[in-house]
Amino acid sequence: MGEPATRSRPQGIVIVMAVAGIVASLTQTLVVPLIGELPRLLGTSASNASWVITATLLAGAVTTPVTGRLGDLYGKRRMMLVCSVPLVVGCVICALAGSLAPMIVGRGLQGMGMGLIPLGISALRDLLPPERLGPSIALMSSSMGIGGALGMPIAAGVAEYASWRVLFWGTAALSVLVAVLIGTLVPPTPARTPGRLDVVGALGLGAGLVCLLLGVSKGADWGWTSGTTLGLLGAAPVVLLAWGWWELRDDTPLVDLRVTARRQVLLTNLASIVVGFAMYAQALIIMQILQLPKATGYGLGQSMLAAGLWMAPSGLMMMLVSPVGARLSAARGPKVTLITGSLIMALGYGSSLVLLGSPWGMLVVTCVCSIGIGFAYGSMPALIMGVVPRSETAAANSFNTLMRSIGTTTSAAVIGLVLSQMTIRFGSAMVPSEGGFRVGMLIGCGAALTAAAITLALPRRAAQPEAHAEPIVPAASH
Repeated sequence: MGEPATRSRPQGIVIVMAVAGIVASLTQTLVVPLIGELPRLLGTSASNASWVITATLLAGAVTTPVTGRLGDLYGKRRMMLVCSVPLVVGCVICALAGSLAPMIVGRGLQGMGMGLIPLGISALRDLLPPERLGPSIALMSSSMGIGGALGMPIAAGVAEYASWRVLFWGTAALSVLVAVLIGTLVPPTPARTPGRLDVVGALGLGAGLVCLLLGVSKGADWGWTSGTTLGLLGAAPVVLLAWGWWELRDDTPLVDLRVTARRQVLLTNLASIVVGFAMYAQALIIMQILQLPKATGYGLGQSMLAAGLWMAPSGLMMMLVSPVGARLSAARGPKVTLITGSLIMALGYGSSLVLLGSPWGMLVVTCVCSIGIGFAYGSMPALIMGVVPRSETAAANSFNTLMRSIGTTTSAAVIGLVLSQMTIRFGSAMVPSEGGFRVGMLIGCGAALTAAAITLALPRRAAQPEAHAEPIVPAASH
């Protein structure tokens, strides 16, 4: 049989995968510029409107491990196409929504599409020759940050100069394009794992994550000492421990906890939580500083569109440094790359202490932090796939993506709590104080340094993933 498509068009595969990651992550930040207007647009309260973001978070966290496991069972390319369906349908529902309920449903469906990213990273291991694997994984991993950074100014610009519904119609069209590109340009990937989906494990993990993430993300609205918040946060460890007991007894678990407990995988996942925390903290803080009025003495008085444009270059920096990070991983190992990225993030946070006074200073801070994020995000899948069996690649990468989501959710809660407690009165409103922002940035710096410390405990020369040693000619049915 002739040489397979995987050898003849790797560049096209990588481009399609990166575009898929950018579009999937773009949908996550799409509503951020609208959040202040959503109560008026949907006829609801500000507290209820926050469910538009919470629904996406919960749906993504619950379904990503499941789609990863299904990718190992039935083929990653097939599951990428499946993930594109709720992405498209969710965008259409949001575009047509006139009230809160359909908007929440649509945003939940969009969250289910986040499985595209870990599935795409895992598929690269099956589809690419060894010499292309490292740089391609790094680029695909950075697509999460690229989509998030580009989403803010695009969404703000469209919302300001056109109907907000155009945002969702546009992302629906992009999602359809992604599905077509995957279906036509990405070769089929083999189903690597025999067996079945662990339905009980999927339900147990989903229930535990809902309790944990809902308690963390809504605690500020409900009150951290309210019965609902404490009940959810108390139930989470109980449910997750029961889930772990089940997974260890099941012959075909959703997540192989014995593999997850391996030193390299465990420490990488712990570092991923902290990196996710550090990544989100600076974005949350700097966006607010840029938009607060200059009359506060520390706000920079930028419009939403201008603030988004100031932050957009950070996403491009992630894309530019991804091949550099891949070369560093090839030369010194992904452990070194992750430590380097964490320390660069810490440097970016540290520089904010003297650069908070101007938009140009904020640009420097976000770009330095994003360079660190690009290094870190590109190294983590390599660390995971270096020791995980090929049959569990998608499940392991999806679980790692979940760890980052837990980090970002925790970051939003912690930074939000700090900023809500350290305030000043500005006119008739209470706004975060300059001291609150500085404390938040110091917390982010501490998180980045913690990630570096965790990474130091990884094996001296952490293993790197290998692409297939021989051409793979998967069955057409996959």
